Amino acid sequence: MKNKLTFVAVLLIVSISCPTFGQEDLSLKYASTIQSADLKKHLTYLASDELKGRDTGSEGQKTAAEYLVNFYKDKDLKGPVDGNYLQPFQLSSVSWKEISLKVGRNKLTLNEDFVFVGDADMKKKRKSELVFLGLATEENLSKVAIEGKLVGLWAIGESLGEAVDKVMEAGAAGAIIVTMEGQANFDRMANRYKSMSGKGRMGFDKPTEQKPVFMVSSIKMGELFDTAVEILKEAAKNDPSVIPVQKVVYQVVKQKDIVNTENVMAFLEGTDKKEEVLVISSHYDHVGVSSTGEINNGADDDGSGTVSVMEIAEAFSQAASDGYKPRRSVLFLNVTGEEKGLLGSEYYSENPIFPLENTVNNINIDMVGRIDYEYEDADNQDYIYVIGSEMLSSQLKIVNEYNNITYTDLILDYRYDAEDDPNRFYYRSDHYNFAKHNIPVIFFFNGVHDDYHQPTDTVDKIEFELMEKRAKLIFHTAWDLANRANRTPVDRINNRSER
Repeated sequence: MKNKLTFVAVLLIVSISCPTFGQEDLSLKYASTIQSADLKKHLTYLASDELKGRDTGSEGQKTAAEYLVNFYKDKDLKGPVDGNYLQPFQLSSVSWKEISLKVGRNKLTLNEDFVFVGDADMKKKRKSELVFLGLATEENLSKVAIEGKLVGLWAIGESLGEAVDKVMEAGAAGAIIVTMEGQANFDRMANRYKSMSGKGRMGFDKPTEQKPVFMVSSIKMGELFDTAVEILKEAAKNDPSVIPVQKVVYQVVKQKDIVNTENVMAFLEGTDKKEEVLVISSHYDHVGVSSTGEINNGADDDGSGTVSVMEIAEAFSQAASDGYKPRRSVLFLNVTGEEKGLLGSEYYSENPIFPLENTVNNINIDMVGRIDYEYEDADNQDYIYVIGSEMLSSQLKIVNEYNNITYTDLILDYRYDAEDDPNRFYYRSDHYNFAKHNIPVIFFFNGVHDDYHQPTDTVDKIEFELMEKRAKLIFHTAWDLANRANRTPVDRINNRSER
């Protein structure tokens, strides 16, 4: 009890030090403008079949952008670049006319047995060997000859990019990699790749790397090496050289197309601290139409975050029109390209409209409209996952918890905020591209469910009253950050900078 009281006392001390304490009723007054009926109205349109899943660069994504721009104009928020609300940029859509993989006599089926996550372009099929390395450690690399071969990696909880880079630098020709336990988890990912198989993979244009990387389930990796999964896991840690080498034949043939897309931005200038900017973000794109013609409406992912940003923007706008502009400026940022690899937020962070050194925080909202597996049978379902809030600043988590205690009383669940979270949620949404520049971030997330990246992620399944409560917490935290005397300090080291 003593520790709890001490912690609450700290929260109160921090809150008293900022001007929002004296403006508590104002925060409550404008939070009340965030209503489930308005959230539902906007989401019903953005996640409708008319927008065809808002795929990056598609007509539906551009229609969604127009809807957002018109909303912000109506709320008297400004376009931050000479009145313009859009930040256009180009992507390269890469597709592969041929992807084949055969290990021994086992001919694997694309987007069922494996997915392709690397880069390559080959005129002919290549024959090589597949060797098991497990973990990409110096010790394992000293035990297995990998030069010119495909390498089997067991990278659960590890950075895929780091593991692949290590073996490629050591002379490997490519990799077959496991990043998650359980066939069901892999099947969900493979189904997503299958639904997007006709569209190509988007990214910033760059020269082709001969880096063929194939991802398989843990069970399939066992089949490829004709070895039990438990034995593979043990060998990955101790001696991978005991796993038998396999013959492999593979080919990847590449094609490129240019895609035009755009971030949407709306700006509210502050008063005495207007040079400092708080960014509130969501991604408004989704994955479009599947190869079988089913529309992925993306109501939760991330229609819920997008309409939450809209309602929070309206609350700030109403306060400003009543004479209560925030001390700091606020940028409402709806990015595109998140589903293709956090591309819109990466573009903004590399081409910021406002200097990054003046960007005080990023509040990112990605999926806040549903109840996940962990809470579906809970007595109290008023929860939200909070990620990244204490990584760079000692105060950001405290600010959020104070506002939750004061206003919303949600369960703030930090289970996915661990550095070794096997889901790697910290790396999977747009706050990452602010945090890597040492901007303190806080990411709000409801967790995954059976409809994640499926055509069944529809508006009728959204918990609008719960989403309203979550959006109000985010508004209260944003109001506090925009008005407090001092910006939250960057007094901790970013130890999660690489995806």
